[in-house]
Amino acid sequence: MKKKIIDIIKKYRKIAIFRHIRPDFDALSSAYAFKNFIKDNFKNKEIKVLGDSHELNKKLFPKSDKVSNNWFNEKFLAIILDTPNKERISDPRWKKANYIIKIDHHIFIEKIGNIEYIKEKSSSTCELIADLFFSSKLKISKECAKYLYIGIIGDSGRFEYQNTTPKTFAIAKKLLLLGINLNEIYKDIYMHDQNKLKIMNHILNNFKISKKGVAYYVLYKKDLIRLKINTSQGKEYINIFRFIKNINIWCAISEDLKGNCFRVSIRSYDINVNKVATKWRGGGHINACGAKLINIKELNSFIKDLEQLIK
Repeated sequence: MKKKIIDIIKKYRKIAIFRHIRPDFDALSSAYAFKNFIKDNFKNKEIKVLGDSHELNKKLFPKSDKVSNNWFNEKFLAIILDTPNKERISDPRWKKANYIIKIDHHIFIEKIGNIEYIKEKSSSTCELIADLFFSSKLKISKECAKYLYIGIIGDSGRFEYQNTTPKTFAIAKKLLLLGINLNEIYKDIYMHDQNKLKIMNHILNNFKISKKGVAYYVLYKKDLIRLKINTSQGKEYINIFRFIKNINIWCAISEDLKGNCFRVSIRSYDINVNKVATKWRGGGHINACGAKLINIKELNSFIKDLEQLIK
């Protein structure tokens, strides 16, 4: 499978890289790591990284490429990363591809590509493609290694989550040996301005915990505007509940300023929350999922569904 992926890449001059909507560190890092890897090893290829605009970390990640529809009229390869289903691919023009490679670590939902390289127990898509790159024996630049490391620590919670395995550490070691600067990476990811204290203060004064230990906070449109953050940034504080006794499941809920709904992030230690997430228009991993509420009136029913998972 790994060799076949490299062989297919060699055949195409034009390559478009896709990821999921509202990207996280793994989605963006895997896309830019792949672009760097191809550029470093295969000259004269035209590579585009596509997707909706993001506010995750402008210092770490460039803007997505703006590409006219004419670009897709010629033969091209689509590489779809960190995305389990068609609905979440952040640019519909992947459908025009002559050949599709999908690489992902989410729970399988549907077949998308001609090649489907999926390992649900992998910590991240970046871990998967790092393993692919190392097995190819081709060049991995320091810039590529940096993106891969960022994606791994992002989706493994800095090696804290259950999806972290000995292989995760082995891959991380290989990336470190390529000379990446850990201090610089962590500073770029986690350094915040003092406004973060105001956001945390608001959350700590407004969170709720259900009788069975479902903790959550809701950031309404007025809160996001006052705190000067967007919908995606609202979920960044979800792990404020992690390692608190008698909290079994925790959620961040933020009003979508554009989508007329509420975006939900769900986390747990060892409870499978994916089925509830799927019921509420989302999905993801066993212990880390996303969901969507059409309006805040659905909140009580959603919390009750999560409570039913707790013994």
